[in-house]
Amino acid sequence: MIEAQNLVRRYGDFTAVDGVSFAVQEGEIIGILGPNGAGKTTTIRMITGFLPPTSGRVTVAGKDLLESPRQARREVGYLPENVALYTEMRVSEYLAYRARLEGLRRAEAREAIGSALERCLLDDVRDQIIGTLSKGYRQRVGLATAILHRPRVLVLDEPTVGLDPKQIIAIRELIRQLGRERTLLLSTHILPEVELLCDRVMIIDRGRIVAEGTPESLRQSWIGNPALRLTLKEDPAGAGDVLASVPGVVAVRPGAAGPGNWTLECDRDADPREEVFRAVVQSGWVLLELAAERTTLEDIFVRLTTHDTTHDRAGHQVNEPGEPPTSAPMSSEEVVS
Repeated sequence: MIEAQNLVRRYGDFTAVDGVSFAVQEGEIIGILGPNGAGKTTTIRMITGFLPPTSGRVTVAGKDLLESPRQARREVGYLPENVALYTEMRVSEYLAYRARLEGLRRAEAREAIGSALERCLLDDVRDQIIGTLSKGYRQRVGLATAILHRPRVLVLDEPTVGLDPKQIIAIRELIRQLGRERTLLLSTHILPEVELLCDRVMIIDRGRIVAEGTPESLRQSWIGNPALRLTLKEDPAGAGDVLASVPGVVAVRPGAAGPGNWTLECDRDADPREEVFRAVVQSGWVLLELAAERTTLEDIFVRLTTHDTTHDRAGHQVNEPGEPPTSAPMSSEEVVS
């Protein structure tokens, strides 16, 4: 449904995106993760046609974004991080205006607007001035705009940034519903969103894809040896030596929680929990906790993106250059310059 081939975006001597290639299949929900300044938003803008690549190619539903921009962009609904709305208009008026920009006929627009208002839970504010809405409701108006022309691909850039917890839950549930019906590309740095919503994850750092796969496959690839977390009452003498002698345990180190806490590194193919339990009982110690440590996506993300972020390999400061925000909403009919 979406295919990016060797996308590059340069600003003078600075390379914000450096050879990014990936494909998103129909019906997939893909999460793009990365620290601030990693190139997520620049990549999103190139995919949606709001920013031409320095080099590389993007196709949407088989249509080249540079050769056939209007046809390609009709297939895409885009919610930018900062939603550009006409705040003096009422919600229904704004959606009607956007429907005209998308080329929808009167009857078609009426149906599309009603559906978008219902899907995005906006019926109760349909006649309200956009400027009086909370940020959560404005995000919903942005989502309604993105799905108005019934695109096959939906691209969301930081859809829950700045929202309160209740608003985040509502927007996530809406995204989950929308993802059942269309291909969805979600850019975020909020890792729980990716774990909850996405089928596959791409981690971008310094303009390059550094890891890609399902959350589970990433854990399998990056966790190293599995580990057990062990807590004993008090801090028995010689506990480290006893635990290290258990078959399947390859290393023992004190836990971060203090005395009596241990982390046991185990063979990949071993599950020595039963043997560890027996060793503790035979030693006469009181076992308070024994659990497998679960590596999170956050652990993998931190491991892959933690470095000196002050400068890149060429000595440049690692920040995406500031780009002027879109001054007015754009439709899928507008041609990429």
